Amino acid sequence: MTEITDSMPDWEKRFRAPRVSLPDWAEDAPHHALFVSNATGTYELYAWDRSTGEQRQATDRPNGTTDGVLSPDGASLWWFSDTDGDEFGIWMRQPFAGGEDEPAAPGLAPSYPAGLAIGRHGASVIGRSTDEDGTTIHVVREGEEPVEIYRHRESAGVGDLSHDGTVVAIEHTEHGDAMHSALRVVRIDGSPVAELDDTEEGTKELGLEVLGFAPVDGDTRLLVGHQRRGRWEPMIWDVASGEETDLAIDLPGDVNAEWYPDGSGLLVAHSFEARGELWRYDLATRELVRIETPAGSVSGATARPDGEAEYLWSSAAQPPQVRSTAGGVVLDPPGMKAPESVPVEDAWVEGPGGRIHALVQRPIGTTGPVPTVFEIHGGPTWHDSDAFAAGPAAWIDHGYAVVRVNYRGSTGYGRAWTDALKHRVGLIELEDIAAVREWAVTSGLADPAKLILAGGSWGGYLTLLGLGIQPEAWAVGLAAVPVADYVTAYHDEMEALKAMDRTLLGGTPEEVPERFEASSPLTYVDAVRAPVYISAGVNDPRCPIRQVENYVDRLAARGAVHEVYRYDAGHGSLVVEERIKQVGLEIAFAAAHLGDATASLGEGVATE
Repeated sequence: MTEITDSMPDWEKRFRAPRVSLPDWAEDAPHHALFVSNATGTYELYAWDRSTGEQRQATDRPNGTTDGVLSPDGASLWWFSDTDGDEFGIWMRQPFAGGEDEPAAPGLAPSYPAGLAIGRHGASVIGRSTDEDGTTIHVVREGEEPVEIYRHRESAGVGDLSHDGTVVAIEHTEHGDAMHSALRVVRIDGSPVAELDDTEEGTKELGLEVLGFAPVDGDTRLLVGHQRRGRWEPMIWDVASGEETDLAIDLPGDVNAEWYPDGSGLLVAHSFEARGELWRYDLATRELVRIETPAGSVSGATARPDGEAEYLWSSAAQPPQVRSTAGGVVLDPPGMKAPESVPVEDAWVEGPGGRIHALVQRPIGTTGPVPTVFEIHGGPTWHDSDAFAAGPAAWIDHGYAVVRVNYRGSTGYGRAWTDALKHRVGLIELEDIAAVREWAVTSGLADPAKLILAGGSWGGYLTLLGLGIQPEAWAVGLAAVPVADYVTAYHDEMEALKAMDRTLLGGTPEEVPERFEASSPLTYVDAVRAPVYISAGVNDPRCPIRQVENYVDRLAARGAVHEVYRYDAGHGSLVVEERIKQVGLEIAFAAAHLGDATASLGEGVATE
C-alpha cells in the first residue's frame, strides 16, 4: 500500500485523502454527531458518539449520500434517499446506534426536498417540491397520516421549527421572485402567525432568510437574514410581538449568524473578499468580539454548549480541517493526508460593471506567460474563495495557472453585484470574464494561445456560452453538467429551477423567447471553434441530459471537434474514483490539443 501511495501523483492524493465535513450535533444530546466523509471512496454519512469516540458508517449506496439530519434527542438520523443522484426521493430514518432504515414519513410520495425540521415533541415538518404540485409542506407524526399545512405553485421551503414545536417558519416566493424570499410563520396546524416581506409583494428586490428560532422553549425570537443595507446581515424578529431588533453588525461583506445554545449570543460568520472569519455577538451588551481563526476560509461553523465554536477551515494552499476555538483539530480522518497546493493571489480588475475580484494561482517555478485555465464557478449565486480545492490544484500540478472570477451574479460583494445579471443572463458574466482574461494576458500571466475556459453547472453553462460568443478568445472548452440548450433545459429541469429561471430571465421561454435565445449556448453553437469536452450525468435534474444531447448533436452535425463523457449519476458525482477519472479526462483533453503544459515547470515542482 505504501508503494502505491508513493507512486500516486499528488493531484490524485488530494481527491483520495479522507475528508470530513463539519459535524452536526443533536441539540439535546450534543455528544451525538453526524458528518459526511469520503473515507470509503464514496461520500457517505457517519454517526459519531463523541462520548465513546465510536464512529459508524450510516449509509452505503453506490452513488453516495450527503443529506442527513439528526433528531434533537440524538436517537435517530434522517437521510434523503434518491435514485443515482436524481434528487427525487423520500426521507429515511435509522437509529443512531444502527439498525434498519425505514421511511420517516410513509404517507408522503417521492419528491424533490424543500426543507426539513425534526421536532422534539412528536411532530416534524417536511417540505416537498414536485412538477405537479409546486411546493407542499406537511406535518408528520408517528403512526398518523401526514397533514398538509402549506401549498403553492412557486418555490418555498421549511425554514425552521420553534424549539417547543409550536410554530414553523417558511421561506416562500409567492410574489414570483425566486431570488428574494419572504417569510411566513404559521402554527403547527397551518394557521397564520406572522408575515415578513421585504420584497413588498415583489416590488422590491430585497430577500429574507431563516437563520433559526431561539433555542429556548417559549422564546418566539427568530434570527433572520436580510438585505436592507445592500448586503446579507442578521436581525432578530419576535414573531409573537412583531418587534424587530436591528443588530447593526458593522462589518463589510456578508454576515451570517446562528444562536449560541443558551440563546445569550450569536456566532457570527463574516465573509469578505473571498475570505471568512468568526465573531461572537453578545445580545445583552451588543459587544462584537473577534474569534481568532487562521487566514483563509471558514466554510461552516457551529456553537457548542460549552461556549466554544467548531469550524471547518481551509485555504487554497492548506487542506481542510475541523477545528475548535478551544484549540486543536476536532475530527481528523485517518489515513493519507492531502498534499498542500500553492497559495492564492488576489487580482482586482476594472470591468464594465465595477471592480471584479479574481483569484489567481500560478505553478511554482514558472516565469512568463503560461497555459491558463479559467475555472468558472457555478451557482450563479455563489463565489470562489481562498479555500482548498482539489480540482484547481490538479491543473496547477500539470503546469497551468488557474484564474477564478467572481463575476457579477456572485455572492459576497453586495446585493447589487449578485442581482446584476438579471435579464441579460450569461452575457453579463461573460463581460466580466472577458475583462479578467484581458488582464491575465496583458499582465504577462497567461499565454493567449493556450487559454482554457472551464466550469461545472453554471460554470459549464458559461463555458459553452463563452465558446460561442467569444470564439477567438479560448483555445479549449471544458464544460461539466452544463446548461447547453436553455429552452429545453427549462422544460426538463426541476420545478424550483424553473422558478429561478423565470426570475432571472423575466418569464418563461414562451413569454420572453428573445431573452432565452440570447442567453442559450445553442444559439451560438455554430460559431464555436475551440475543441469542446462535455461531461454530463444521465440522471441530472438540474442540467438534464436531453438538452446536452441537443447541443452535442449540433456540434457533431458540422464536424466540430468535441468529446462527450456520460456517467450514471446526477449533478456531479460523490464517488472519488469517478471524480478522478473526470478530471483526468479533462487534463488529457487539454494536453491533446494544447501540448504538455508541464514543460514550463521549474525544478522541484511535483508532476506526474
